[in-house]
Amino acid sequence: MRFHRNFHRSESELFATLSKLCTSPGYVHAIAFICFRDNTLAIANKLETEEVIKAYSPKHLIRTEISTIIGLACKGKIDDRLPSPSIVQRYIDETDSLLAELHQSMIKPTIDAVSASLNDSTNPFENGSVLREPIFYCGDSAYHFQYRDLSQLKYKNDDPWFKANKGYSIAQAARIITAISNFQNQKVNDVIKKLRITNPKNWTILPAYKFTISEIALESKEDEATVKSFISSFVTPENINKNEFTSINNFNPLNAYPIIRLNDEEFLLFQYYSLVEACYETPFFWFIEDKFYKDTALKNRGTFVEEFSTLCLQQVFGKNHVFTNVNIFNKSDQIGEIDVLVLYGNRVILIQTKSKKLTIESRKGNDNAIIDDFKKAVQNAYDQAYQCATFLTNAENILIDSAGNELEVNRNFVEIYPFCIISDHYPSLSFQVRQFLKFQTTEIIMPPYIMDIFFLDVLCELLQSPLHFFSFINRRILYGDKLLANGELSILGLHIKNNLWVENGYSLLVINDDYCADIDIAMMARRENIPGNKTPDGILTRFQGTFFGSVINQIEKREELGIIDLGIKLLELSETTVNEINNGINNLIVLYKRDKKHHDLTIGVNEGSTGFTFHCNNESHSKAFHDLTDHCLRRKYIEKAKSWFGLCINPTTLQIRFGVGFDFSWEHSEEMDKLIS
Repeated sequence: MRFHRNFHRSESELFATLSKLCTSPGYVHAIAFICFRDNTLAIANKLETEEVIKAYSPKHLIRTEISTIIGLACKGKIDDRLPSPSIVQRYIDETDSLLAELHQSMIKPTIDAVSASLNDSTNPFENGSVLREPIFYCGDSAYHFQYRDLSQLKYKNDDPWFKANKGYSIAQAARIITAISNFQNQKVNDVIKKLRITNPKNWTILPAYKFTISEIALESKEDEATVKSFISSFVTPENINKNEFTSINNFNPLNAYPIIRLNDEEFLLFQYYSLVEACYETPFFWFIEDKFYKDTALKNRGTFVEEFSTLCLQQVFGKNHVFTNVNIFNKSDQIGEIDVLVLYGNRVILIQTKSKKLTIESRKGNDNAIIDDFKKAVQNAYDQAYQCATFLTNAENILIDSAGNELEVNRNFVEIYPFCIISDHYPSLSFQVRQFLKFQTTEIIMPPYIMDIFFLDVLCELLQSPLHFFSFINRRILYGDKLLANGELSILGLHIKNNLWVENGYSLLVINDDYCADIDIAMMARRENIPGNKTPDGILTRFQGTFFGSVINQIEKREELGIIDLGIKLLELSETTVNEINNGINNLIVLYKRDKKHHDLTIGVNEGSTGFTFHCNNESHSKAFHDLTDHCLRRKYIEKAKSWFGLCINPTTLQIRFGVGFDFSWEHSEEMDKLIS
């Protein structure tokens, strides 16, 4: 963000000044330019990382700031007469300056609280006045196309209500939303072209954000009555008082109803993102006002989170490993319920879902409201997840799936991962989890992973193998408070680019937002067909065509317990160690071709706490298995390592024959001393 050197004006004074500026004659032309400057990506032949990184520039306003000035502009009657270029530029400069100063005024309570905490043991970041800033400036957690596409899934069971009460179906809403996007994208290009032949005194971007009902009806191929019904749904209702938007954290009607009516035919939409977000969130409030439909809507909302979480995880683990609404019984008594359960080898992902938003009172910095919202959205879900995790470890308890079938469960779990999934954008979720979540662990039950449904969608889209999935989540949760980022996408972006790793001796790794850039491109390429790399460069691409890459690909297709453990350990290796393995195996193959004899390679890593032994031979399975097992156990003992892994490779095909793994604490053994002497 932009910062000033000192704090002169109060937040309320700054907001009042900004409010007055936003109702100036022709101010909407300044808004149009700011939206074009800060919300538009330029794509030539292919969307490049450098272009996306520009969007993360601290010089740009974020969407919540732009929504604020739009909301303030709409408190008065919209005056779209075009001022002189110098006046529009003054509007823009003053807006940037005021918002920078406003941001700084919101940071002041943090500075004061941190200074005060130096003299006592209090945590300054648990203070509501401090949390207002990260809640407002945290950025968006969902991509626009996620809001658009997930709205159809979220409200599919509510379709009859929409048809009866709003005059359009969910499918029609999706077509109209897409039409508005396509129309505005084309209009931006048309307006920019026309500027080249327009007198600079008349330059404006405002027409790019205007549209009529007939234009959208033509683009969407829906009749005008249906389009009018949809557009009217997202124009601020007359019974909402826009003048109550008197502080930055108050309810801004233009967030819930982002379409601005200019006259009976012409409308204005400055931020398409705000429309798709409103389509995802606003209908639920319509349902709540319908006392006859409220309970049905609540049920449908919960069902959506469970069903979509299941679909995401099935992309990674397959349908036969993912179960929904699993009940836990002790004899005939039901003692727990798991919303979504993943059983894969000796690892478990246990998911509890919640549909809870951050309330306006929390956004205002009300301590009690923040704690209450967090308890209902996160803490309660985690407590339920942990309790169910403990039930899973008891072999006397049985699991019954949604079809009434008892699940066959291998109780030799090495890791149980409790996940909590939230259905809506929960501002500053990672930051609040860091401050407020109370959790416990065992040797088997891991620390929790808290995320919204949008991140789960991205995570399962990009890491579509159990091996890569477990490798990431294991390190993400074990590093815990050592990672500081605005959101989980940045952490995932760093992992995919460089393999997530925090060196011993470091207590904190601060991750910039622009690590999201390659993920942004990949998701737009996959979901919007934007020309760009569908797979970010990094760990998913770096070792393609090498022995190491081949081994990882083979392990991803197998489910043997030892092989999975080995694969996860391999993915933890540094690029230097991977290159050492590739070179070493290549040498073994050369030697085998020369003499047709057994050859092996052993590498210790993590300061000797673990290691790998590779055997290349065509011995009988029984002899090869015995030799590899014996070699690994000896090497583990010699190195006093906690774990050791072995892999037997066919030297002709480079296919994995089998793998072994040993993970237990080192203890002195006279028998082993004799064997290795």
